[in-house]
Amino acid sequence: MCNTCPEHSHRHEAGLTSRAHGDDFRVVVTGKGGVGKTTLTALLARMLARRHYRVLALDADPQMNLPYALGTPFEQARQLVPLSENADYVEEKTGARPGDGWGLFFRLNPDVDDVVDRFGIRAPDEVRLLVMGNTVQPAAGCLCPENSLLAAVANAVSLRRNEAILMDTQAGFEHFGRALAKGFRHAVVVSDPSFNGVQVALQTARLARELGIAHIHFVVNRARSEADFARALARIDDQGGFHFTSRHWLPEDRLLPEIEPDVGELLDGRPTPFCIPLDRLLDALLAEEPELLQCAS
Repeated sequence: MCNTCPEHSHRHEAGLTSRAHGDDFRVVVTGKGGVGKTTLTALLARMLARRHYRVLALDADPQMNLPYALGTPFEQARQLVPLSENADYVEEKTGARPGDGWGLFFRLNPDVDDVVDRFGIRAPDEVRLLVMGNTVQPAAGCLCPENSLLAAVANAVSLRRNEAILMDTQAGFEHFGRALAKGFRHAVVVSDPSFNGVQVALQTARLARELGIAHIHFVVNRARSEADFARALARIDDQGGFHFTSRHWLPEDRLLPEIEPDVGELLDGRPTPFCIPLDRLLDALLAEEPELLQCAS
């Protein structure tokens, strides 16, 4: 099972991780569709919570699968309304309702400091979850009340104190174009071993760097062997290379398709080959606190 060693727990309980608990730990998980971003976000969120962090998980994918991956009961997850579709809240904060037509006047920087308290729910392991959603109206463009609200929410949560924050994103690059990831210090760029997956990952990494994200980590998920990982790295080098903060590969795990969408059984069940490299990825994300790495797997 993917668990934290006792030494980690002791250090957190002793209050030795205040810096990592504070302003710096903001992670956006991004990459091509279907590479496992949501599952990875859920696993990292719950593993952080088990290391005694306060965790806020943001679902910025219109498919809204993060609640299920975190283990939120199905009935509760089905009833969640993403912020981008919460017309009353959008109007309250921006002064305009979604879809009211062109030529709207609305606030570009609404005050949304209350958003987590009003709409955040508790997932397993006391992870706080906020479903942001996205703009999915055809030809809506970028200048609309929903986008204004979501950008303000992303900015507000990035300024929250004493929380580890992770954001699961939709496939592609729109979250960078609309600056939803602005203020995040870490990007986990996820790929599968395919040529297309690696190409999208490299483009994503370069956009993250342009946005000012300081630490960019590369993950090849569902690799059949270390050779898959080596091929992915060679493809990046062939395209001019990229200096990643850390590079990882996660093996295919036969348990995941059996238990999905809920990652809980992977955390609590039998050990799998997936867990050790996953712990290493989490340690790499927390590497600004050197004492956290003394018992890395």
